[in-house]
Amino acid sequence: MKTIKSAVSALLAVSALLASPWTLAADVIAAAPAAAAAEQPLNWHAISMFIVFVAITLVITYWAAKRTKTATDFYAAGRGITGLQNGLAIAGDYMSAASFLGIAALVYFNGFFGLIFSVGWLVGWPIILFLIAERLRNLGKFTYADVASFRLRQGPVRTMAAIGSLIVVIWYLIGQAVGAGQLLHTLVPQISYRESIVIVGGLIIIYVTFGGMKATTWVQIIKAGLLLGGATLIALGVMAHEGFSFEKLFSDAVAAHPKHMEIMKSVVRIGSQSNPIESISLGLTLMFGTAGLPHILMRFFTVTDAKAARKSVLYGTCFIGYFYILTFIIGFGAIVLVANNPQYVVDVTKNVLNLKGGGSMPAVYLAHAIGGDLFLGFIAAVAFATILAVVSGLTLAGASALSHDIYANVIMKGKSTEAQEVWVSKLCVIGLGILAILLGIAFEKQNVAYIVALTFSIAACANFPILVLSVFWRGLTTRGAVLGGYTGIFGSIGLLLIGPTVWTKVLGMGPAIFPYDFPTFVVLPAVLIVSYVASVTDHSESAKQERAMFDAQKVRSETGLGAEAAASH
Repeated sequence: MKTIKSAVSALLAVSALLASPWTLAADVIAAAPAAAAAEQPLNWHAISMFIVFVAITLVITYWAAKRTKTATDFYAAGRGITGLQNGLAIAGDYMSAASFLGIAALVYFNGFFGLIFSVGWLVGWPIILFLIAERLRNLGKFTYADVASFRLRQGPVRTMAAIGSLIVVIWYLIGQAVGAGQLLHTLVPQISYRESIVIVGGLIIIYVTFGGMKATTWVQIIKAGLLLGGATLIALGVMAHEGFSFEKLFSDAVAAHPKHMEIMKSVVRIGSQSNPIESISLGLTLMFGTAGLPHILMRFFTVTDAKAARKSVLYGTCFIGYFYILTFIIGFGAIVLVANNPQYVVDVTKNVLNLKGGGSMPAVYLAHAIGGDLFLGFIAAVAFATILAVVSGLTLAGASALSHDIYANVIMKGKSTEAQEVWVSKLCVIGLGILAILLGIAFEKQNVAYIVALTFSIAACANFPILVLSVFWRGLTTRGAVLGGYTGIFGSIGLLLIGPTVWTKVLGMGPAIFPYDFPTFVVLPAVLIVSYVASVTDHSESAKQERAMFDAQKVRSETGLGAEAAASH
């Protein structure tokens, strides 16, 4: 049982510290109590699986390093990734351990309501499929800023886009680094938290610096397979227990849950304000934030052509949708198999939902209930693989913004060589890896739940609208794009700082000045208005040229004529 607690505490720490979106939207995922890890035995099942995973990924990195020779190889895997491979990599880049544990926890505590959050994230993918994927591949080279600045002035637009990307990447890295360090420290108590952070950071630096996008892609593909496989096995175990009958699953869950039929309703308080505005703002954040994440958009430059880009979104959407369906089954299965079980519940006479260790435990305890210690070790290894895959993608996206957008196109004005650009990018990877380690140590004891609200808000309010306007609206000018982009970046940060999450919960400053957790409802329209007004009032000569270049951009975006080709080797 002590071995179980060791792995369980690790997974709890992951879910609580990974800045899960669900920790923001509902206070059902409690922070883990500090575990006396040093007094607990090792989980050898998990450790052996960790070692196997790391060994495989290092072999892949060695293989990729020998095939990474040009900037296209480093940033875009030579544009030789197939639609199916990229779809799996997208799923691996997007699905997190926090998603796996968080959705199951929401369903466990609130029932059907948890599925609403799954849908919010999923509907962002059709937007990418129909609006962005093909045009990104046809217009871009390595980053989404290539597309946003295609017919606009490179310096101001790329600088704005790079700032937005770096804020998203760095803040995301904090949560991932903290979770990874806590996981490794808990499972290997002899290694301190700080040493754990250094090990994880070192692995990421090795993956990305030497293997580039090729290694990152295959790490993400392996991770996606492990996560989908693990979730499938848990869901199959639940359905086998229920005779493969959803009717029996739901009826048993209703009988076991203290809320009974209330868990089949979808109306549950969202955020700090239980009203339509908060719900709409959350929906906008989830949908458009997904479509504006720089490490996700970067994946579309790795495929051979626009057709493969569309296929990769289709495959990715199917994998992610399947994953969220599984988490829904897992949540209801936890109600049946975990709730009311004295082995997992603190005191069944007081609260049948109050689990030992905290509110993130349903999926973890369910894995143990179905498969015992061995299966629990596998799920712990999957969580570790998930973190490494996500951090690899984030690190490469951040390095690309610094090296390709800022160094090569702003500082050097496009005059740098490929070798210089790749060299700078590798230095940036090392720098971001070190930064992730330092921030992971600094934020060890901090509540980082607000981070996802910030990153998704910036992606939804700055990256996504400017990207779409630059592709579809002839009238957008450099002035409109820059002013609109900065409105999205600083508007999201400002309203989040004075909102309930930071102002009240983190800073303890009393009632929030801005009453909503998610500022997208206010900031996104402001970005569109500022971009429109700043563009239509711009009568400069450069603005006229930018509007005139729209026709050539449209031809290339829709036909692919002149698009970046795949590497020949």
